[in-house]
Amino acid sequence: MTALAEDRRPALLSIAGIAAFAIGAALVLLLQLVPPTDEISVTSRTISEYGLSDNKWVFDLAVVLVAVGSAVTLAVLRLQRRLPVVSAVFGALWTIGLLVIVAFPKTNWATATGGAAGGTLHRVASVVAFVCLPLAILVAARTTFPHSPRRRFAARLLAALSLGWLAIIVGAVAVAAVNDERWWLLIPLGLVERGMAITELVALAVLAAPVRAEKPARVSS
Repeated sequence: MTALAEDRRPALLSIAGIAAFAIGAALVLLLQLVPPTDEISVTSRTISEYGLSDNKWVFDLAVVLVAVGSAVTLAVLRLQRRLPVVSAVFGALWTIGLLVIVAFPKTNWATATGGAAGGTLHRVASVVAFVCLPLAILVAARTTFPHSPRRRFAARLLAALSLGWLAIIVGAVAVAAVNDERWWLLIPLGLVERGMAITELVALAVLAAPVRAEKPARVSS
């Protein structure tokens, strides 16, 4: 019985971690349904706008839950030797990036508050987080699912789609630089960012969800 309980601990931790970032994602969605954040445009405004509202504490809690859930699920994969070192590093950068986003809110351009340094850290952390998670999943897919080709394909596809969302933003920045325009007005930035966030969380859930017992693959320490 003891051995069986120990064998179930990684799966239970993974499920708890997935539940944590699923609740965090649900809280972000809830913010769009309650005042005053229901007035924030999902088309043109970024998710971080919620952090400038009276519902800031809900936004902060949501992001922290996603960070904690991510850390738990990635740690379980690493302890099971199903997460390569490179992916573990990318995963850590994703988690740290989320915490920096909470610690340093985006600049509120409507009131010119928030501090230039803090706003810069927020933007950098956002880019690092959104880039590092899909890279972590792409690198880890083979090691995490050596005997599950469908799960491996699903993880890779979702990670690639996440980078595709990011490519839309990069393309807008490039076009704006050439045409001397405001890049965030060239695309529905709010929808693109939300699509990227949802895709990345689903990709992480696919990677972290428990699998049937299989021989662990060797990874570099």
